[in-house]
Parts: sequence; C-alpha cells; structure tokens
Amino acid sequence: MDRTAAYEETTVMTQDRGRLIVMLYEGAIKFLRQALAACEQGDYEKKGRLICRAQDIIFELNTVLDVEAGGDIAQNLRKLYNFMWRHLGQANAAHDTDKIREVIGLLETLNRGWRAVAGPQGPTG
Repeated sequence: MDRTAAYEETTVMTQDRGRLIVMLYEGAIKFLRQALAACEQGDYEKKGRLICRAQDIIFELNTVLDVEAGGDIAQNLRKLYNFMWRHLGQANAAHDTDKIREVIGLLETLNRGWRAVAGPQGPTG
C-alpha cells in the first residue's frame, strides 16, 4: 500500500471512529436531558433508568480508551469519564439536576471537539 492509500485509510478509520464517538456522546446527552425532564416532573424511576443509560455509555467510552497510544489525552479523558460517572451516581441518588446539567455541559464540550475531528456529518456536511 502506498503512502497516499495508507493516509486515506487512516483518515477514514479515524473519521468513522470519531463519528461513532460523536453518536455515543449525543446519546448520553439525550438520555441526560430526558433524565432532567423526568426529575423535574418527579418521575424518579424514569430519571434513574435514563441516568443509568448515560452512565453505560460513559463506561463504554472509558473502556475503549487506549491509554498507551493516547498518552496524556487518554489519561485525562479517563479521569473525566470517571468523574462524570461518579457525578451522575451522586446526581441520581440525590435527584440533583445541577450535577446532571454539569455532566451535560462536559459531554457537549467533548462532543464539539470530536465533531471537529470526525469531519462532515452526512451528505450535507
């Protein structure tokens, strides 16, 4: 494989992985927004299920981190994912909407960065 083909293959793989990560972030954000609404309506059972779904996504993002290849960035992401996971557990137990909003903000910031890495989304870019 020549250098151009290798570069193009790496670019496609990075974009595909980036798009998958964007989808995971967006899923976690969606679940947490729904959890906020459920909490504000007093539906704590639904809130708990939705927070757990977001925690599952964060756990998966943490699990697939390649700390050796990713170095400091991956280690910092691991710390951030662990913080978010714990923070959501606390938010769930205390019905704390501020903690949920804080995690949503962190996920939105990370999502913007991954969207930049992943490149255009779909046919309209």
